Amino acid sequence: MEWTKSSARLVDLFEQLAPREAGVERRQMFGWPSCFVKGNLFAGLHRESMIFRLPEAEREKALRRPGAAPFMPMPGRPMKEYVAAAGPLLDDHAALTEWFASALAYARQLPPKAKAKAKPKA
Repeated sequence: MEWTKSSARLVDLFEQLAPREAGVERRQMFGWPSCFVKGNLFAGLHRESMIFRLPEAEREKALRRPGAAPFMPMPGRPMKEYVAAAGPLLDDHAALTEWFASALAYARQLPPKAKAKAKPKA
């Protein structure tokens, strides 16, 4: 599978809209910018889509919007709780800002994710 990078325009948009609050960690996931809280991914980029981890009611509402779809990093392998925003939906900064806030609030309610233990060196 080819791991194409997101466009500079999309990366800039993500950086502009992503929350800059205490506890939000920005890091790369598979080479794409992402946001985590308590070790849990709540938003990021994947190719030319912005992805959000949303609670069920918000997901259902979001998926009714043109340009929104269940997030599938690989064909046939959807990630539960995640919605991908693409196309003209990426021009709706109000909706994206709302989804960032909702995703962050949702992730803050999740239990902290334990850090993976380092493998012993051979």
